[in-house]
Amino acid sequence: MVRRSVARKVMRPVAWMAAGALWLGSVVSQAQAPAETPSEPHRTKSSAAVFGSDAGLVLNFVKPDKTADFEAVVARVREALQKSVKTERQQQAAGWKVFRAQEPGANGSVLYVFTMDPAVKGADYAVSAILGEAFPTEAQALYRTYAEAYASGQNYVNLTLTSALGQP
Repeated sequence: MVRRSVARKVMRPVAWMAAGALWLGSVVSQAQAPAETPSEPHRTKSSAAVFGSDAGLVLNFVKPDKTADFEAVVARVREALQKSVKTERQQQAAGWKVFRAQEPGANGSVLYVFTMDPAVKGADYAVSAILGEAFPTEAQALYRTYAEAYASGQNYVNLTLTSALGQP
């Protein structure tokens, strides 16, 4: 009888983790083509590249043989944000980080995660717009390279802070 009680207590967290993994798997499997397309180099602020929350994530599913291309374009986005004279772009650069998952993504893709923390509410994070402002003559070719690197697309996630565990 004691063993059943202990087993239930141990299995409850495992069940919650499994449910979370299933949810994340469904989010990952619902990945779509990039929200931007090379034929739409400049988008409006109503696009999916605008965050209206405290922080944001973008999950990017990239072809394994295109990671160097993807990272090269991300480096140009970084350069564009840092050299911009717009305060909004400098604020975006300050909160935007790029991570590469060590584990394989959906269908063997490479998962890159953009974190925007804090997100600049209402700012356009569209890569095409950022590249177009900084590098007008190169923007279309850069964006084409970026778009062609995607295996199955990207997901945008708006996050609202509910608890900061390191703060009193």
